[in-house]
Amino acid sequence: MDFGAEASLLCRHGAPSSSPESAEHRRYAPDRKADILHLALDVTPDFQQRTVAGTATLTFKPIAKPLDELRLDAVDLTVLAVTASEKIAAHQVTGREIIVTFAAPIAPDKEVKLAIQYRAEPRRGLYFRTPEMGYKAGDLHIFTQGEADEARHWYPSHDYPNEKFTSEITCRVPEGMVVLSNGRKVSEAKDPQSGLVAVRWSQDKPHVNYLLSLVAGHFKKVEDKYRDIPLEFYTPPSDINEAPASFRDTKDAMAFFEKEIGVPYPWAKYAQVVVHDFHFGGMENTSITTLTDRTLHQADTEALTSSAGLVSHELAHQWFGDLVTCKDWSHVWLNEGFATYYAHLFEGHQHGRDAMLWGLYNDARGVLAQTNDTRPVVQRRYDDPNEQFGFRAYPKGGWVLHMMRAELGDDLYRRCIQTYLVRHQFKTVVTEDLRAVVEELSGRNYDQFFDQWLYHGGQPELDVIHSWDEKSKLAKVTVKQAQKIGGNVPLFRLPLTIRFTSKSGAVDHRVTVKEKEEDFYCPLKEAPQIVRIDPELALLAKVTFKPSAAMLHAQLAAKDDAMGRAIAAEQLGLRKDRDSVAKLKQALSRDAFFGVRVKAAEALRSIHSDEALDALLASLEQPDARVRDTVVNAIAGFYNPKARETLLRVAAAEKNPAISATAIRGLGKYNDTQVNESLTAALNSNTYRQRKLDAAVAAIRDQDSASWAETLRGTITKRGEDFSSFALGNALDALASLNRAEQKKDSARAFLAGFVNSKKQRVKTGALRALGTLGDDGAIPLLETFAQSAKNSPEQKEAEAALAKLRGAQKPGDNLKDLRKELSDVKEENRKLRKEFDELKQRLDAKK
Repeated sequence: MDFGAEASLLCRHGAPSSSPESAEHRRYAPDRKADILHLALDVTPDFQQRTVAGTATLTFKPIAKPLDELRLDAVDLTVLAVTASEKIAAHQVTGREIIVTFAAPIAPDKEVKLAIQYRAEPRRGLYFRTPEMGYKAGDLHIFTQGEADEARHWYPSHDYPNEKFTSEITCRVPEGMVVLSNGRKVSEAKDPQSGLVAVRWSQDKPHVNYLLSLVAGHFKKVEDKYRDIPLEFYTPPSDINEAPASFRDTKDAMAFFEKEIGVPYPWAKYAQVVVHDFHFGGMENTSITTLTDRTLHQADTEALTSSAGLVSHELAHQWFGDLVTCKDWSHVWLNEGFATYYAHLFEGHQHGRDAMLWGLYNDARGVLAQTNDTRPVVQRRYDDPNEQFGFRAYPKGGWVLHMMRAELGDDLYRRCIQTYLVRHQFKTVVTEDLRAVVEELSGRNYDQFFDQWLYHGGQPELDVIHSWDEKSKLAKVTVKQAQKIGGNVPLFRLPLTIRFTSKSGAVDHRVTVKEKEEDFYCPLKEAPQIVRIDPELALLAKVTFKPSAAMLHAQLAAKDDAMGRAIAAEQLGLRKDRDSVAKLKQALSRDAFFGVRVKAAEALRSIHSDEALDALLASLEQPDARVRDTVVNAIAGFYNPKARETLLRVAAAEKNPAISATAIRGLGKYNDTQVNESLTAALNSNTYRQRKLDAAVAAIRDQDSASWAETLRGTITKRGEDFSSFALGNALDALASLNRAEQKKDSARAFLAGFVNSKKQRVKTGALRALGTLGDDGAIPLLETFAQSAKNSPEQKEAEAALAKLRGAQKPGDNLKDLRKELSDVKEENRKLRKEFDELKQRLDAKK
């Protein structure tokens, strides 16, 4: 999932992370005093009031000791009644949990039923998309989101992944609506008294709480079947025409995963449901994945947009995360790292090994860029479980598996993963469960591998120098570990392959790097023309190696080494000579692999000479849309009349709206009549997902001219419903940026303030962010009201960030007044805490 970036649609990837110092406590799974066996929900959503009424019936058995009290997670639920098969002495409802006290302790292993009747107006967990909120009436629906701990906002539960149980859901909705949930549909019947239709679903295989799903409303579907497993893809009715393009890879992915993993698909069906304004990219609930509507696309964007990565990632979770689930959030890489890696394997299945390595290469670049975060993959210091859903769990976790596979070999690796899944199916796991299986089947000690890659942080940074001694026919390779060692970052021990290619062919030397700095001598028949470090891309490391220009040119021409060519193109981008420009132009025009052409275009942009621009302009005719878009984006990196003319032409004539949008965004550095006419036309354009409109807003912001403010404000007023929620929030922020230098900001502030109570969360948070961008102190009182709202809510975080921006720009005297007010607030809070402490002490004294 995605926390804001429109391009990244993998699960929860991108979640904001706190620094290691900010988390005060280590987090562990809670005790399980009772074993939850089954959960039955019977719920009735009120679409107009955006509330839910229901009854949760839990079947459980005490574990090990007699149980006199059961605590369930429940946030702001109004409890109407609590009944049980055992006598209840009392129940207590707090803002965070329901505590049921039994009249007599319940003996271990005795089965008990507990029913809680309740109602709720959920702020999280259960989400409404209704006309009153600005959504189309024909697309009305609700959906749930459990991970990490949102389920407690709409039903009482043990809301942590160290417990598995079976479940069923009965949902009562108006006739004509679709109800979807986990497992199999058991029944559907109309209640003659209420007129509502009760639809019951049953999931008879154990799962953790956060994987329970309910979706209801107006939907249409496309469907297929893999073996005897129904495959379904649902969208709101207005989106159904785009469903086949996103659904098409599902069947192939399921067949591939069954063969690759060696374990049959474990659930009764596989449904994918697209909902509006989903928080993330997707959510892998057992047998029913929720997807963002941003994955939907039309054929005119060609290879630039695809749902295959998201679809395969979420489908892989049905094994990794659902069948076998991490016991607590410190081990979430066992869910997300596996799903990330197996999506790459599916890419390789569909498009070849080079395509898989290209994905891993880009993942590695993202991981290696995180130089300031040296936390381990497996670590317990966090304040919020959502902090765990970042690069350490996703791409780094996937790379750990890739390195393990490279060491074990394909067949042994597959046997290890199959055994791990079969042994722990329908159970929860920790990292040591995987290590134990790998050691058992391989006969090798994997303590150090797991210790340095998972229990320690950072990545190796290898500075490599090569030299050749013609007399002795020895190649000398010096390897220095340059990472800052200490704290969480170790001195690594790792296998490294060095490949020397000469006229006689290629020779691989495999060495073990284990010292801070060491030399390796490799006997060869003749001087190498190419030296490749880690040629099979089997090591997650930042490698700094600077071959000669001749070696890079030879590497760029090596037909059997696509990733070597891509790396050579990238390194040639650091050179400024005409030879390198000519070689890159040739690669951009002729290379067989799109990734090399992408790197060649990016390298020419980096060189940034007149010759480099001419090479790009001559290479616009690209059959692969991914390369064509990169070339346009590279041209946009130049400030040049020829670049401007080309961008104007592409913006007007390019049939692919995504590439046209790239050209439009690139016009933001120019400000003249012709460019402004192009941007105005884009503001009035109508494309699927309004790519051109959004690009025009970004370009106008880049122009940074207040003369656009009135036009943009008019566009927002006139076309507000055409924007996605995310894009409208960005447009409001762009408008604020254009107005920030104005002396009088009252009108702009009032306009932005009109969106802070939007029922669409991303519009609301966008408006709050915009008020910070506007730089108007008059917005402080408004922002303070949101800063005091529910802790860690999106609006509270955005309001606090906006306030910090405004106060950071104030004069020292203003800051002093704020500090005095904050001190007064702290004193008042301390007074309240003292009063509560005294009251608690009095209650304890009274009991004594």
